[in-house]
Amino acid sequence: MGEVVRSWRPGLPGVAEVLHARFVEHAYPLHTHDTWTLLLVEDGAVHYDLGRRGHDTGALLTLLPPHVPHDGRAATATGFRKKVLYLDEDALPPGFAGRAVDAPELPDPRLVTAVRDLHARLATGPGGPGGPGPDALDVESRAAVLLDTVGAHLRRAPARAVRDVPLARRLRALLDGHVVEGVRLTDASAQLGVSAAHLVRTFTREVGMPPHAYLTARRVDLARRLLLAGHRPAEAAVLAGFHDQPHLNRHFRRVLGTTPGAFAAG
Repeated sequence: MGEVVRSWRPGLPGVAEVLHARFVEHAYPLHTHDTWTLLLVEDGAVHYDLGRRGHDTGALLTLLPPHVPHDGRAATATGFRKKVLYLDEDALPPGFAGRAVDAPELPDPRLVTAVRDLHARLATGPGGPGGPGPDALDVESRAAVLLDTVGAHLRRAPARAVRDVPLARRLRALLDGHVVEGVRLTDASAQLGVSAAHLVRTFTREVGMPPHAYLTARRVDLARRLLLAGHRPAEAAVLAGFHDQPHLNRHFRRVLGTTPGAFAAG
């Protein structure tokens, strides 16, 4: 496999661009971005200079601040494969660029897993590259919590658990009222007057599942009722808010252990 580059705008709050690439010979010259660079090296190793200091990164998560010159090149003859989230400059706390220069590596394996999962959903989800797709609430929730956790790293303090039962109930009512059309996380956080990450964490703690999982479960329940009322699976999928029948099939089988067609046939 030679040099490969794929890049797209995900339509995701706080994330300006997604890039997946594999390089063997290409070397980045010194350059800057007006975004934060959240870099995951999936294979191989990279050597880079940041703020006149040399670094090597392999299977680590690296955060490069905006407006600070850096370069990059393969540290081995076999090259490297990377996945990058370019984050809006205001997506992370201002004034902490110096901390990222001093310690660009994020060693928390949970962060690595969260970043890898987000990339997988952005690249292979039903919406494909270019948008979060029909599981937008899931993707937005993961991104919001990820950005908040990275921000906590910059503050050198862990993200705190929250208790707010009334807030969780308000979001549940909002989701219950928009089962078919769904709710964008940015709209919900603005309407309820809290940050997206706070909203996701609060709901998950109090309800026992994240907002996207709750909404999906409500849609499956609605599809179940529609099937029992005589609707064909393809009709039930659209009427319940799913992208298409395969999208319904995946979640229906996961929740109920059977396909919509088999369920409808009784």
